Amino acid sequence: MSEITVDTWLYGLLAKYGGSANQGSFANVQVKLEEQSTIKDLLAYLNMPTEERGITFINGDLSAMPGMQPDLEHILRDGDRAAFFHLKSMWPFQYRHGIAMIQEMSEAMQSRPDQGLRHTYGKD
Repeated sequence: MSEITVDTWLYGLLAKYGGSANQGSFANVQVKLEEQSTIKDLLAYLNMPTEERGITFINGDLSAMPGMQPDLEHILRDGDRAAFFHLKSMWPFQYRHGIAMIQEMSEAMQSRPDQGLRHTYGKD
């Protein structure tokens, strides 16, 4: 099977999962995975529990938030950029309206009674 490379950014407390790329407040790792790998596979490669990540972007599109992680089975492609922010990162809820999202995140938001527009997210 062919390999893909995912440009992986780890911010805040998640930088520790970047190994030698850890710069303290961030890490940038070029991760090589098999074709058809998913976010779940990327997290496994990094040895990072999914529960430790907060806001996540794939190629600049929102893919996950705390308590809402529909991106685990999202298939990554060569050259994709994944950015993981720690749980203490804040992103004002009013900016979420109209944000570009991966399809899985958009569907998850639309299926919620509040359509994902609230100021806190927990495990539910």
